[in-house]
Amino acid sequence: MRAILWDFDGTLAFRAGMWSGCLVEVLDEHEPGHIVRADDLRPHLRDGFPWHMPDVAHPHLDSPDAWWAPVEALLAGAYERVGFDASRSRALATLARTRYVDPARSWALFDDTRPTLERLRDDGWTHVVLSNHVPELPAIVTGLGLDDLVGCVVNSATTGFEKPNPKAFAAARHAAGDPEELWMVGDNPVADVEGAKRAGIPAILARADGVSLADVVERISRSVRPIR
Repeated sequence: MRAILWDFDGTLAFRAGMWSGCLVEVLDEHEPGHIVRADDLRPHLRDGFPWHMPDVAHPHLDSPDAWWAPVEALLAGAYERVGFDASRSRALATLARTRYVDPARSWALFDDTRPTLERLRDDGWTHVVLSNHVPELPAIVTGLGLDDLVGCVVNSATTGFEKPNPKAFAAARHAAGDPEELWMVGDNPVADVEGAKRAGIPAILARADGVSLADVVERISRSVRPIR
């Protein structure tokens, strides 16, 4: 059996504007005439997400509401920092949660995602998404039309372990069926590449220095080696 672990956000798909952009979109819809920019919000979102503390396991955040509670507080805090009162900030944060998880709201696949996954599938590879993400990631994957190509989704919001935590990779290896040949592909040199290598999994840094997913296909095809 052969499998590839894929990072999701920034590797297979992207959300225009990311978190700060999402918060501005909510303001555009619900606070017409506001003057807040993504750059105003971004400094207040640089710490506080679960993936900012990969050494801290969070299996107790075992439901979407439990996972989102501290994140919504973080988003509300960002809104407060740019001038909204506490009550309105909490309401806006809840709206941001709903918008962020909607695959029809700014989420998109990179142009080379489907062709790459299809080619590798035809060559006998199983695809597993391994991501630090929101609890609704499986629904986002399905909403973007990847459910016919992705065998399973291993998500930090479900496992309680953020990449590069070795337990995140152990969970993904197990979900992939403990294959003899296993690769990790992602766009983050620490979470994806270094984390995978520490777990004994060869890794490829994609979307950096001009490395496309087509380049990933060629490298994997040339360099397959067993992982035991």
